[in-house]
Amino acid sequence: MQTAKVLASTATHKIESWQKRSPFIILILASIVGAATGLLGSLFHICINYTVSYREQFLQHVEHASPYLSYFLIFCITAAMGAFAYYLVQRFAPETGGSGIPEVEGALLNLRPVRWWRVIPVKFFGGLGALGSGMVLGREGPTVQIGANLGKMTADLCKVKNNESLHTLIATGAGAGITAAFNAPLSGILFVIEEMRPEFTYTKASIKAVFVGCITSCMVYQFIMGSNPILDMGTFLAAPLKSVWIYIFLGLFLGLIGSLSNSLILTLRRILGLFYQKKQYFFPLTGAVLAGTFGVLSLLKPEMTGGGFAILPNLVDGMTMFYPLLILLCLRFIATILCFGSGAPGGIFAPTIALGAIIGVLFGMIAQPVFPQYDIELLNCAVLGMAGLFAATIRAPLTGIMVVMEMTGSFVLILPLIITCLAATFMAQTLGATPIYSAILNSTLASSKNEPDQSKEK
Repeated sequence: MQTAKVLASTATHKIESWQKRSPFIILILASIVGAATGLLGSLFHICINYTVSYREQFLQHVEHASPYLSYFLIFCITAAMGAFAYYLVQRFAPETGGSGIPEVEGALLNLRPVRWWRVIPVKFFGGLGALGSGMVLGREGPTVQIGANLGKMTADLCKVKNNESLHTLIATGAGAGITAAFNAPLSGILFVIEEMRPEFTYTKASIKAVFVGCITSCMVYQFIMGSNPILDMGTFLAAPLKSVWIYIFLGLFLGLIGSLSNSLILTLRRILGLFYQKKQYFFPLTGAVLAGTFGVLSLLKPEMTGGGFAILPNLVDGMTMFYPLLILLCLRFIATILCFGSGAPGGIFAPTIALGAIIGVLFGMIAQPVFPQYDIELLNCAVLGMAGLFAATIRAPLTGIMVVMEMTGSFVLILPLIITCLAATFMAQTLGATPIYSAILNSTLASSKNEPDQSKEK
């Protein structure tokens, strides 16, 4: 009896000792998750750049021989990349289709499996194939899902059994993924706090873990990629206080466009979901057609392809005319809906930010002659459009503001940024538009009820 009491007392002491050390251990694990996410996020960035650069150099040599041959080759090469990406998603990890952020939110609710041994390689190489082909997608979706799965992998390898600690590491990886995509640690932290507020458990330890993970991810990213902002768009001038009311109308229009975009994406997902069910090869075939088409467009109209960051510095140089820019907006709007709505393993942040910048510049072109006394800058309008459309689509205004400020260094525009994003969010809510990730998660949960339980698969 005495021995049993001693053993019980020892076990209790060990549990209490673990509980005291647990927050510190979680912070150590969070730093590991952040560093791994920063490393893989940087590698993903480098591989995409290398793929696009190699493809362009190869076609420059072929184009001198025969333009038609170059079109044929680029279609075949990029179509193969798209088919490969979509096949990986379909065959090995269907949860990697799309941005993957709804899957992370579902995992935090214990409603979706986290099969990191499948998701990490499929999302990396599938995302590389889709983005490298020239499709209108962003790299933040893959980095967020990869980061979250690295959090689950770390928890599994370290045998973390506590559900709250597990969720903390998953959320830390997601925030670190945003950081690695945009070189924006504050944005990664705000993304977890704002976008994942219904799913994330807030404690002192969990918030500290997210901070540590995002900071570590940023340090690793900057060590590899450098510390410069993602976008160098020039020097920003503070908007005159008397002019900030104008940006309410910009925000309202962005809220309308964001609501329309979400509605069309969800509608296309439903239609294509029925289409994919008819024949198994329809999904990779769709990827081949889309990737091949955008591969050819990368030769003919390069501003139509990719995430859109490459075109942003040229939007405000005064050389772009109104109607060509309006046409570009319409074409990229359609392209964004097609690529993201098709289930490609890529994100929507970057295309949304590019669309918002175009809308902002168009708004500035209209407002400049109407209000000449306000000294409206097209550069400012572009940045406000970027944040406003992000806020309307994702329904995360604080994250949108911080992402844009960290990406561009436009901290002097904080007041008009807040006004624009609040107006955009207000309009989207008034129209009854569902946040894109919440709507996709609800659709996924509804469709998964009749599917086998993937979480039991080894």
